[in-house]
Amino acid sequence: MTSKVGTHLGDDGGASGTTPESGTTPEEGYERGLGSRQVQMIAIGGAIGVGLFLGAGANIAKAGPSLILMYALAGVIVFFIMRALGELLLYRPVSGSFSEYAREFLGPFFGFVTGWTYWLMWVVTGMAELTAAAIYVHFWFPEIPQWITALVFLVVLFVANLISVKIFGEIEFWFSMVKVTALIGMIVIGLGVVTFGFSQAGDAAAVSNIWAHDGIFPNGIGSSLMTLQGVMFAYLAVELVGVTAGESKNPEKTLPKAINTLPWRIIVFYVGALSVILMVVKWTEFQPGVSPFVAAFAKIGIPAGAAIINFVVLTAALSSCNSGMYSTGRMLRDLAANSEAPKALGKLSSTKTPAVAVTLSAALMGIGVILNYVVPEKAFGYVTSVATAAGIWTWMMILISHILYRRGVVAGRLPASSFPAPGGTVCSWIAVAFLLLVTGLIAIDPDSRVSLYVGAGWAVCLAIGWAVLKSRNPHIAARTKPQDRQLESTGQRRG
Repeated sequence: MTSKVGTHLGDDGGASGTTPESGTTPEEGYERGLGSRQVQMIAIGGAIGVGLFLGAGANIAKAGPSLILMYALAGVIVFFIMRALGELLLYRPVSGSFSEYAREFLGPFFGFVTGWTYWLMWVVTGMAELTAAAIYVHFWFPEIPQWITALVFLVVLFVANLISVKIFGEIEFWFSMVKVTALIGMIVIGLGVVTFGFSQAGDAAAVSNIWAHDGIFPNGIGSSLMTLQGVMFAYLAVELVGVTAGESKNPEKTLPKAINTLPWRIIVFYVGALSVILMVVKWTEFQPGVSPFVAAFAKIGIPAGAAIINFVVLTAALSSCNSGMYSTGRMLRDLAANSEAPKALGKLSSTKTPAVAVTLSAALMGIGVILNYVVPEKAFGYVTSVATAAGIWTWMMILISHILYRRGVVAGRLPASSFPAPGGTVCSWIAVAFLLLVTGLIAIDPDSRVSLYVGAGWAVCLAIGWAVLKSRNPHIAARTKPQDRQLESTGQRRG
């Protein structure tokens, strides 16, 4: 293990790097307000968001019951990615996570690109969550325009993120608790309907609904594959489980447990929930823009059931957006600490929150409000495709960094991790090929292709930004050793 040269994070999310020469732990100013109970529930609930609750509706309409297989297939790939990340985090737990490994194994430029792209992913994901929340409110108040609702939620969450981290952690704990409890409750009720035949669904609910209506692939395998980009969007933020565990004071125990339980969460919350819903309601009855969970409970006929589920999924969307706003603020501050973003973004407010960074992120999330005003019917599809493209880049950097790390271990240049990924680099290569396939599918889909145009523009902006950054501070482009960056960062904090 070489964790002594890494930057460990405390429960507050702030770095507390241990320097090689002194062993001191300089503070970064964050309040240590997130307890283990809160962090664990946030990690579990972070992967349950709008992609599952809302996006699954449009994907069911496209692919039918085969969507279950697409979620299972993508879940296997996500597990490969998480095991690759887990091996890296146990090799060297650092606050920069993905971007820091990209810096080490691919060079400073890739670290810069990965850090900013992951920030972009969360900003765009926030737009998707705001869009979803506005759609959910439309269920109760169809006369209110989507953009107004999205704007109100944006302002409320922005203010909430300027409050102390203790309040944020407690709110997120209960948000996540609602999501997890609701999903388990929906599965239990759905199985009861299928098994005992009670409710208005009656005999229409049956396991055979999964294959009885034109088969498992009613629209062909091609249509099923086209849903993969939406499916991968549903898994975005699952890597935060690894980040949270990597920030723990005892990553050797918390990280393997968090990652190894990932398959069970995928089976229960994604594959299990969708399977039960498609047993209760024929896939032909689902429509884009309508949550399949809301539609299922409306079919069952539970009094106020659809309204209750609508509230749950609204909570899920707001929770994910809130977490995204929290994360983007901290990411910008981390970039500023590495001299890869303006220094002003690294400032903390009197409540020990990165207020300037949060404000910038929230302002850019406001673009989602504009999309809801201009193209409300396509807003969700646009932002999910852009977020998926950014997420694919991040996952790709994790996988390539893992492959290069393993080469270093085999060559004897680097120490072996205590949490090696099964199959070595084979699974990482399989995951890389799968992500390239999804990228190709995004290019084929006319509605999703816009994300590649946005990505090309983003790449140009980053290239220009890096050129300017390197001209002002040539030393940044020369940093390659983790020890050098740790010592430099420590020196800056002490100064």
